[in-house]
Amino acid sequence: MFLTDVTSVDLYLSINLISMIETERLIIKPLTHEQLVKYIRADNSLETELRLNDSSRTISPELKEALEHTILPNVADTNKDYLYSTLWTIISKEDNEMVGDLCYVGEPDDDGEIEIGYGIYEKFRKKGFMTEAVNGMIQWAEKQPNVKSIFAATEKSNIASSNILKKNNFIKFEETDTLYNWRLRII
Repeated sequence: MFLTDVTSVDLYLSINLISMIETERLIIKPLTHEQLVKYIRADNSLETELRLNDSSRTISPELKEALEHTILPNVADTNKDYLYSTLWTIISKEDNEMVGDLCYVGEPDDDGEIEIGYGIYEKFRKKGFMTEAVNGMIQWAEKQPNVKSIFAATEKSNIASSNILKKNNFIKFEETDTLYNWRLRII
């Protein structure tokens, strides 16, 4: 039976059970186009769909712009592997609540490198969730045949973010006036 109200990405996810990563305390789920629209609304409709407790998350203007101008169009592009373009939500199993998000910034480049970005909601900081989530995303990336390394950039003032990368064996290889650049080689 063909479902006309489901996007091809939604159908792809319903057929293939690769739609999440599970760690000890977390579920990390890639959001479909429809779910991203609900995410942007921040009205708990996404939480309702995912059967999660309501959250009081807010979306920064920078993330909202990235979602509307880059992430949503890339997820809608059927020529792209949406798993490298979408936002992955991080869910605490114990709290049954979204605690943060991460994403890869596009498919692997010619050298097999992908970039990772992430953010944790304020009330869930300093609990090790992001370190665990980044580790889960690394484990996922290690299973992808075209991925050879993961790149990340942190503001020099963001010590917590640098510590997340250090704990996940990223190596700082470059710095600018405001940023540290990090890389993890996938073996």
